[in-house]
Amino acid sequence: MKELARSAPGGRSYRVYLVGGGTAVLLGWRGSTIDADLYSDREEVFRDIQALKERLQLNVEFVRPEDFVPALAGTEDRHVFIETIGRVSYYHYDPYAQLLSKVVRGFRQDLLDAEKFLSSGMVDPEHFRSLVHQIAESAYSRYPALSRQAVLDAVHDYLTQSRS
Repeated sequence: MKELARSAPGGRSYRVYLVGGGTAVLLGWRGSTIDADLYSDREEVFRDIQALKERLQLNVEFVRPEDFVPALAGTEDRHVFIETIGRVSYYHYDPYAQLLSKVVRGFRQDLLDAEKFLSSGMVDPEHFRSLVHQIAESAYSRYPALSRQAVLDAVHDYLTQSRS
């Protein structure tokens, strides 16, 4: 985070969002991640990312949950502030959106992270369920591998299982 802030172009402020494993590692839920998933709506903040990746020996991917699952209403209001370093303010990407992506993907590590979103209190299960139910059927057209019913079933199954 410090290195990225140091390399950020001058004259502007930036927001960078940690997604997935980055959130899990920074919050102490696990000790490492395969890659750092980052997102910013101002891509110029990443102008020196290749040099940073090589120097720090990191794998960085530019993704956000909406690359894999439909957007949840109000995502932009649920990002969790981490800190500001120089001109860059860091946030955990909306925990509800991250949880949806992890539950739908369903890999073992994703489900372990998902449980931490719930047990940490970052995500309220009933509010999560409500947000997922609010996704319009038409939103799924961008995701041909997903159906509304499959997503609802995955969320229902996960929430039912996590309470057992």
